[in-house]
Amino acid sequence: MELKQAVEAIVKGGNWKGPEIPGDIPHGDMPGDKVEIGEVHIKKANTIFPELLLKLSEMLEKRKTEKVVLTVCGGSGVGKSEIASLLSYYFNQLGIGSYTLSGDNYPHRIPKYNDAERLHIFRESALKAMVKAGTFDEEKFQVIHQFQKEGDDANTAHVKEYPWYESYLSGGREGLRSYLGTVKEIAFDEIEDILTQFKSGKEEIWLKHMGREDTELWYSKVDFSHINILIIEWTHGNSSNYRGVDIPILLNSTPEETLAHRRARNRDGATDSPFTTMVLELEQAMLEAQASKAAVILSKSGELLSYGQYCRQMEESKGGSHDQ
Repeated sequence: MELKQAVEAIVKGGNWKGPEIPGDIPHGDMPGDKVEIGEVHIKKANTIFPELLLKLSEMLEKRKTEKVVLTVCGGSGVGKSEIASLLSYYFNQLGIGSYTLSGDNYPHRIPKYNDAERLHIFRESALKAMVKAGTFDEEKFQVIHQFQKEGDDANTAHVKEYPWYESYLSGGREGLRSYLGTVKEIAFDEIEDILTQFKSGKEEIWLKHMGREDTELWYSKVDFSHINILIIEWTHGNSSNYRGVDIPILLNSTPEETLAHRRARNRDGATDSPFTTMVLELEQAMLEAQASKAAVILSKSGELLSYGQYCRQMEESKGGSHDQ
């Protein structure tokens, strides 16, 4: 059945119900990624899927296409991998071919080198900013250097004892902001090329897989001849640095929730370090800046949100107030 006909039949029927979920379903193509689907993920996917079908139906009415790209984006730990896997499973169960691609395969560097590059950029930018502002001297550097050796130089608490330290932090933060989620960090052009190939109807596409070690980097040829839905699960899925996404889905979370998940997952060292916290805060700011483009937004409690509701919820999480 063609994609348009299949979607229309389901939408007109109006009685879609989530299928039974077996113990193991296919998931994204990130090597070693652990996807543990729970009742919360199923409930959220079941909330998203009917709304997604409506969006698809509206889009297919306006466009002559049988190849659609969705993204499931949000902060670390919000459930992107699990929910993307479920949505893909639902499509496949309905006879609509779907494949889940992990955007985490496309940084320029494997994780440990990318983490090192992030830290280097933070520190170099911080020191350059101090020199430019005239706040740097050797005595201050001895203080900074000690914090660096302790892995604590991104800690904002140091400003209480050393007011000049704010110039170090602000400079480092700006440098880091210019790298995170940009073409300097990620091969957006490679993902965009994949989307172009997919939408042009190419039946076989080479996809990259990146693990956590130097030897864990390879390509595999994937059969897309029966795939109509390509789902990208990725923090930067809604980025403006690449084109080709049709329906972005945003899963909302706060930095505190993201950090709690990283602690539990503990795939890398220093998951709750001040530097990691800074990275998560900057990534959260990027997600918020891109949120207006999302076609579907789901709250952390599993409710569908308008963009206005999303903005209010984010302000509340920061302790702000709203006047309607």
